[in-house]
Amino acid sequence: MGSARRKQKQRAFRFPSGWGGRREGAGPKPRGERAGVSHREREALASRFPVHVTMKLRAGLPSLRRGRAHAAVLNAFAGVRERAGFRLVHYSVQSNHVHLICEARDRRGLARGIQALAIRIAKRLNQLWHRAGKLFADRYHDHILRSPREVRNALAYVLNNATKHGVALARGELDPCSSGRWFGGWRNRAGELEEKIPLARAQTWLLAFGWLRCGRIRPGEAPGGP
Repeated sequence: MGSARRKQKQRAFRFPSGWGGRREGAGPKPRGERAGVSHREREALASRFPVHVTMKLRAGLPSLRRGRAHAAVLNAFAGVRERAGFRLVHYSVQSNHVHLICEARDRRGLARGIQALAIRIAKRLNQLWHRAGKLFADRYHDHILRSPREVRNALAYVLNNATKHGVALARGELDPCSSGRWFGGWRNRAGELEEKIPLARAQTWLLAFGWLRCGRIRPGEAPGGP
């Protein structure tokens, strides 16, 4: 060994080029209820386009279609149907989710309207079900409707959505848990006129008139929209 021992030179370790920063798709993936809606930045919304919105409940909660629960949801709709920058025009309530067709001034107006609606629904249902905490499973999903055909598809999908989920309805019968009773675009059927409708009137050309270019909708028509 002795004094003649040579000192070993420490070799520098070079990191591979491109190291640093978060890789796209890296990290743990969301599972279960968190996996439903992308958390990427939402696209801009122009006021002339209606929007199809879906809000889903957390797992294990009672059905939204039962009498008192459905009445609580309708009460929430009526309280938020029209506010600054937001209008709720059509809806369908299913056992664990709701479909809405809305109009909004912009993305911010839509977000605030849906947030206000979610708070009202959660407050009423938590009280009814004697529970506390989060009610909805994830961020809401939205689909911007940019053409008469897209709007018609969304209307048929939302208003006839019960048939997709196996709800038994007589031929020509409208889903009582939807806004179909007040809808004026049915084929060979008029909507009911009531003073206290828990909805706003459509203001965009597409939702008020434009979609009719593609034909009126049949009650029970197979929903095949977005």
